[in-house]
Amino acid sequence: MTHQPDEQTPGWRPGSAYLPPTLSQPALTTRTAERRGGWWVPFVVIALVIGMISGALSAVAVSNLLDHDAAATTTSAATGAGTTVSNVHLDESSAVITAVQKVSPAVVTIQVSSGLGGGGTGSGFIFDSNGWILTNRHVVEGARQVQVVLADTRTFDATVYGIDTLTDLAIVKVDATGLPTAPIGSSAGLEQGQLAIAIGNPLGTFQNTVTTGVVSGLGRQITAGDVSQTSSEQLNNLIQTDAAINPGNSGGPLVNSAAEVIGINTAVNQSAQGIGFAIPIDAAKAIMAEALAGKPLARPWIGVYYQPVTKGLAQERNLSVDHGALIGSSNGSNGVVSGTPAAKAGLKDGDIITAVNGQTVDESHDLSSLIVTHDPGDTVSLTVQRGSRTLTLDLTLGTLPSQNG
Repeated sequence: MTHQPDEQTPGWRPGSAYLPPTLSQPALTTRTAERRGGWWVPFVVIALVIGMISGALSAVAVSNLLDHDAAATTTSAATGAGTTVSNVHLDESSAVITAVQKVSPAVVTIQVSSGLGGGGTGSGFIFDSNGWILTNRHVVEGARQVQVVLADTRTFDATVYGIDTLTDLAIVKVDATGLPTAPIGSSAGLEQGQLAIAIGNPLGTFQNTVTTGVVSGLGRQITAGDVSQTSSEQLNNLIQTDAAINPGNSGGPLVNSAAEVIGINTAVNQSAQGIGFAIPIDAAKAIMAEALAGKPLARPWIGVYYQPVTKGLAQERNLSVDHGALIGSSNGSNGVVSGTPAAKAGLKDGDIITAVNGQTVDESHDLSSLIVTHDPGDTVSLTVQRGSRTLTLDLTLGTLPSQNG
């Protein structure tokens, strides 16, 4: 299934401390009193008595002052004034530390050799203790030799179990057991502004580097290329984050505050700072399950070219709905590929798929993201807007061909 978005975002995949000057302290000058007999002793005794009384009064005053400050602090804490921000920062810091402690042992460095001196480095993470690793397709595609370096420095020869035909994902296998694993979360309930933690090995040198930010956006579509910009592909329904992602981070986990993997880091915008992208973890769960079951990696397929419907597109084309997936190709060819499940189900150019099994297709739920959770051979119910008519069509999903882009 090829997705033609209404807009494309270019992307690529990716001293000593200052000490303040010492303040000079005034020299302490000691004067030695000239001894002039013992006439001064009574005055010293009186002064000592006065000093003791003053000291006692001062101690009481200081004690009262401390009690007053403590009461004020308690009142401030009870009302939430003055302490809330500090507690929030402390809680967030603790969440990051805990997440890193749980996930980083499962983050690996993937070293690839493609022959003739070529190669590269990326990241990945262990999702099953028997040596199953999830990473990016572009990290291992075309590799002749793959090595995996664990966080504890153990190194294993690895094989590429399978390449995903739909997303920029791949599964790598090493012959080992009892390995640390990363807890897998869900990307379905993500919200903009929530904490996001990226862990990976930028530049292939700085292992287990941690960067933090937030989920900046959801449902993003980009055209992603390699560093040399010699190849590119369309990636859909991505998580946008401002957690720093650099070359070598590709394939590493994006983690939430509960220490769960919510995405796989895959790309960074080349012309901006603080704009990175990750594939939602829910998009990877199907191929993870297939690998653990010993099945070849396969993706469901409808067989249409489509364009996400926005309010702007609906006004421009005078569409009857302002959401969904509009079937049609931008180059003038048929939007429904001949002989595909879509053709067999009766879909036509100009149809708008507005729901899959009752789930609305919109900016937060792209058609591809609703289909990818199913297996080839599953039957789904499509709600289709054809002009002013609303239809319900049953469609049996096919298998996405590897050559389909």
